[in-house]
Amino acid sequence: MTTSYLPNNEHANFPRAGFFKRCGAMVYDLFLAVAVYMVAGALGFGIFIGLTSSGLIDTTGYEHVSDLLNNTPLYKGIYQFWIALCVGLFYISFWSYGGQTLGMRAWRLKVQHPNGQNLSMVTAAARLVWSLLGIGNLWILINGNKLALQDMMTRSEVVELSKEANQMRNWRGV
Repeated sequence: MTTSYLPNNEHANFPRAGFFKRCGAMVYDLFLAVAVYMVAGALGFGIFIGLTSSGLIDTTGYEHVSDLLNNTPLYKGIYQFWIALCVGLFYISFWSYGGQTLGMRAWRLKVQHPNGQNLSMVTAAARLVWSLLGIGNLWILINGNKLALQDMMTRSEVVELSKEANQMRNWRGV
């Protein structure tokens, strides 16, 4: 068992984050996700150009490489899957290694299990799916326990850290 999966009791008793704080962090993270989307798209397109330039993918019948990519369902599907995978891994890796995306760090939020344990990669991936692109957070407005749909389905919670606890995370890498 790695240390990232061990309980962190010092973060187990912080209050759950409310809807508006989560929305603030989501806005910050949206900008980062768009940047990841653009970089992944550029890398994917560069690889596709490399494959067509080397002759591994035939461009006969298409004037531009982008026409081939956009008008061939297989290539377009692979390209879109690549971009979605990169954006998804952005969230999964931040949630499972430290419990905070950059937007969550700015808003002093942390995703964890109720005992303070970080999420595993599998749990973080499930959380991403259950979040329904952020729509799962609307569940907080319906129930009184400040748990979103993705929190309930993955047995996790988003807590609001104190300034001190958030700063200590920066120094100790916890």
